[in-house]
Parts: sequence; structure tokens; C-alpha cells
Amino acid sequence: MSDDDRQEDCIFCRIVAGEVPSEKVYEDETVYAFKDANPKAAVHVLIVPRHHYASVAELAKADPDTLAHIVQVAQQIADQDFHGAYRLIFNTGEDAGQSVFHVHAHVLTGQVLPE
Repeated sequence: MSDDDRQEDCIFCRIVAGEVPSEKVYEDETVYAFKDANPKAAVHVLIVPRHHYASVAELAKADPDTLAHIVQVAQQIADQDFHGAYRLIFNTGEDAGQSVFHVHAHVLTGQVLPE
């Protein structure tokens, strides 16, 4: 990640840069995935694009290919850790529960999830 692609005060930019420890699940040139520190399912992984976008709406407008790639990585994680079933969540905006304003997908899998 270049300095132009990150914000110094963003915890996820710092995780992607390796400045803050995380439990890596997957990484490639586009995304970094790591275990959520406060899991809500047997497997709870966050998938973060390496480039900083504040929300999924911003990502969809600026780089739809990365958004599609996030979904593909979510499927890979679910295939590996469960039989392919998963829940994918993007919180967008403070009132929707977004607490880190670097877009991230929550992948919940590894168990039968309640409705």
C-alpha cells in the first residue's frame, strides 16, 4: 500500500501495512483478511481492501472489481471453514454500526447461523 492509499489514523490501514498485529486469514494484492477481535460466529473474518475507501458505497462507485473480489474471497473462506454457507455484512454509516471508516466485509461462517 502506498502512502497515498492510506490514512495514518485508520486502524485498518495500519493493520494492512503490518503496523498493528492481526491474525491473518488471507491476503493478496487487493485485499487483506483477518479474524475479528470480537467474533460473532465460530468463524468471523474481516476482509479489507488494501486501498482506503470509507464505505461500501464509495468502494462500489470507485472500484467495483475490488468489491466483487471481496465476495469471491468471502466464498473461499466459507468453502474452507464451513461447507460454503456464509453471511456477508457491510455496515455503512455510524447509525448502521460502522465503527471503522475503512470499508470492510464481515464474513460469518463455521456454524449454522440464526435468521
